[in-house]
Amino acid sequence: MPSLVEYETFDQVNGKPRKIPAFYYKPQSTSGKIPVIINIHGGPEGQSVPVFSPFISYLTNELGIAVLSPNVRGSSGYGKTFLKLDNGFKREESVKDIGALLDWIAKQPELDASRVAVWGGSYGGYMVLASMTNFNDRIKCGIDVVGISNFVTFLQNTEDYRKDLRRVEYGDERDPKMKEYLLKISPANNVDKITKPLFIIQGLNDPRVPASESEQMKQNMRNKGRNVWYMLAKDEGHGFRKKPNVDYMQWSVVMFLQQNLLK
Repeated sequence: MPSLVEYETFDQVNGKPRKIPAFYYKPQSTSGKIPVIINIHGGPEGQSVPVFSPFISYLTNELGIAVLSPNVRGSSGYGKTFLKLDNGFKREESVKDIGALLDWIAKQPELDASRVAVWGGSYGGYMVLASMTNFNDRIKCGIDVVGISNFVTFLQNTEDYRKDLRRVEYGDERDPKMKEYLLKISPANNVDKITKPLFIIQGLNDPRVPASESEQMKQNMRNKGRNVWYMLAKDEGHGFRKKPNVDYMQWSVVMFLQQNLLK
C-alpha cells in the first residue's frame, strides 16, 4: 500500500508554497539507501491513484526500489485551476514539479538521490524525456513508453480527430510564436543535454502518439552516441496489451534497471 506525501514546489498559492501530492510505494525490507523510480502518469489530465500493480509490487518487493507517483500540475482531481496550470506556454512548469520532487527525495534520509530513474507513458513519456533534458545530472536513467518527443511533429501527425483537442492543451503549432516555443522545449531537439541511459518503448500502430515520435528520439540519441535501448512492437498500439509483449517488455525493463539504476 502506498502512503500519500506532499512536497513543496517552486510557486505559491495564497502566499504559501504550492504542494504537489504523490503516492509513495516503499519496499517492505531495506538495507541501505533505497533507489527510486518516479512514475509519471499520462494525459496530461490523468491522475495517479492508489492501485495494486503487480509490476510496482515486483519493483518494490523484489528489486528493493521505491516508486513515487506524483500528480504534478495539470493532473485531474484537484480542480479546474490546477488542471490548467500546465497549458500552452506553461508546459515546462509541470516539469519543474519533477525538479521539486528530486529536491524532496534528496531530503529523505532513507532514499538514494544518486539513484533516481524516471518512467512514464504517453504524455508521461514526454515528462520522462523533459526531465532528462532538464535534470540530467540528477537522474540516472529513464524509461519512455510511447512518449511525445516533439510537440510540433506530434500535433501534425496524431490522428485528425485528436488534433484540435490536443491544441487546446499543448498550444496551436500553426501559431508562429507557439511553434517556436514548442520546438524549443521538445526533447528531440535537446538530446545534447542527455547523457544518461534511455529506454524507449513503442507500439508501431499507435494512433495517438505515432511511432515516428519514438523513432526520431531514438535516432537523435544514436546520432549523439548516447546509450539508448529501443523496443518496437509491430502488433501493438498506444501501450502494450498482449501478454507475451507485456511480459517481454517488463523483463526488459527489469534488465535495464538492473544495469543502469541498481549498480
